[in-house]
Amino acid sequence: MLSVPSLYPICLLIFSLSISLLLSLSVHLSLPISLLVSLSLSISVIFSLSLSISLSPSLSLSLSLSLCPSLSYSLSLSISLSPSLSLSLSLCPSLSYSLSLSISLSPSLSLSLSLCPSLSYSLSLSLSLSLSISFSVHHTLSLSLSISVLFSFSLSLSLSISLPICLSVCLSVCLSVCLSVCLSVCLSVCLSVCLSITFFLCRAFKINELETEVTNRLVMLEKRVELEGMKVEEIEKCHSDIKKLREEMASMNNSHFLDDKKKLTPRRDVPSYPKYHLSQETVEALRHPTFDVWQWEPNEMLSCLEHMYNDLDLVKGFNMNPITLKRWLLCIHDNYQVNPFHNFRHCFCVTQMMYSMICLCSLQEIFTQVDILILMTAAVCHDLQHPGYNNTYQINARTELAVRYNDISPLENHHCAVAFQIFSQPDCNIFSTFDPEAFKQIRQGINTLILATDMARHGEILDSFKHKVDSFDFSDEEHVTCLKMVLIKCCDISNEVRPMEVAEPWVDCLLEEYFMQSDREKAESLPVAPFMDREKVTKPTAQIGFIKFVLIPMFETVMKLFPQIEEVMIQPLRESRDRYEELKQIDDAMNEVQKKKVRT
Repeated sequence: MLSVPSLYPICLLIFSLSISLLLSLSVHLSLPISLLVSLSLSISVIFSLSLSISLSPSLSLSLSLSLCPSLSYSLSLSISLSPSLSLSLSLCPSLSYSLSLSISLSPSLSLSLSLCPSLSYSLSLSLSLSLSISFSVHHTLSLSLSISVLFSFSLSLSLSISLPICLSVCLSVCLSVCLSVCLSVCLSVCLSVCLSITFFLCRAFKINELETEVTNRLVMLEKRVELEGMKVEEIEKCHSDIKKLREEMASMNNSHFLDDKKKLTPRRDVPSYPKYHLSQETVEALRHPTFDVWQWEPNEMLSCLEHMYNDLDLVKGFNMNPITLKRWLLCIHDNYQVNPFHNFRHCFCVTQMMYSMICLCSLQEIFTQVDILILMTAAVCHDLQHPGYNNTYQINARTELAVRYNDISPLENHHCAVAFQIFSQPDCNIFSTFDPEAFKQIRQGINTLILATDMARHGEILDSFKHKVDSFDFSDEEHVTCLKMVLIKCCDISNEVRPMEVAEPWVDCLLEEYFMQSDREKAESLPVAPFMDREKVTKPTAQIGFIKFVLIPMFETVMKLFPQIEEVMIQPLRESRDRYEELKQIDDAMNEVQKKKVRT
């Protein structure tokens, strides 16, 4: 400290370079209760420019500007009396502005107002009692021990903005008691104990805030982990149960394909399903592709099938026993499994579409009655005992059917086998009046049409028909057989020809069956087709390509022979394609919006 024993004003300009080593130990106790013990060691280089004017031994005016490596700029103006009064303004690179006014007595009373980039305004009132012991050697080495008790009352209002965007306004009132013990060794002429204490207090408060925030987040994360763990356990349990059920179903299906005597054995009593008396309106609706297949119970569908055989003059024309027809239809019903898609309603749907095409295209004027009988019966039998898993699964899983039929259309071969096992029962043989040669012709015709429903052969069959259609000859047996194969293929996949309210539920049923298969394939580590994967396919994407590249080209080829189907069959297909394309555009737009939300 420079002393001037004169009463005249003295002006001093001092430039100093100091290197300081600071070792501090701080114990902090506050309410709400938190305990902070901090030990820090810092070395700093301080460049200081100070202008001091002394008016008297008890009154001095000081102006100082300091530059340090931490880029802290401060401008301070202090007036010192016996009770010291100081006014300081500081600017730091963290853009923290503070204005403080302090009056120092034995207990010190200070009032400070600070403005910083986080828009935090604080007003604090503190009362401190301190005891300080210092020892100095040659003004270069000083040892000081400071014990202080601080009673502070603070009121703060803060507004902060952070990324990710968070806006918070906080008003807090805090009463704290602080006990601090500080031991410092300083290689400097002067050391600002107040600045050190302020630094550690600010650091302590930030640590408390961070500690609270981290604690809250940890609690939230623990709860989320606990919930997610419970979900994972439930999902695993469900997967396990589903796998067991599917294995049981598969074993039941495979073991009963050819040994289910109960299903194949006809009912020898008079069939008991109630006869549904068809109204004239229903009879007329059955002739059109717009027929709603969802409104009918199984006994009503059986009555409708029976009506079709009678209306086409197949019962009287071939002298069928009506009771045998009933028993056969009942046995057919019993041999369709309860699958989401390939079930008895699908059988009825395909047969009704065949019936409507026979009526619409006047096929009875072109084909023989035996051909009509083959078309109708093949439609009824085309998916008998379908297990709900397609040929690809049968082959990849090496099932009993795939082994038996050498991986060649195993399901379609099985449908044919079951159909003629049923016909082998005398009480279900609607062909009993045919001679062996005629029966052989019928058997060959039905097998040919059922085998044609294998979609693996779609391109082969359609290309063959395209080569014949421009010079089609109805007297050519090969041409007629090819046409019948295409007709049953059209009926088998004709759902989109129907009105939207009838067609769309079939898409849901088909996707459900696809997803069952893909889930099982994943569980058994088998290849999964993308159009069956629930994580990749949607209703629009599933239908657009199928309608554009399978249905429309096939029906347009048939239209060359029967132009009358354009309005009632091809036009609905085009409308369905357009509708699904619009739905896909909506889905794509929604996905894009969702992606943008995730990015922001």
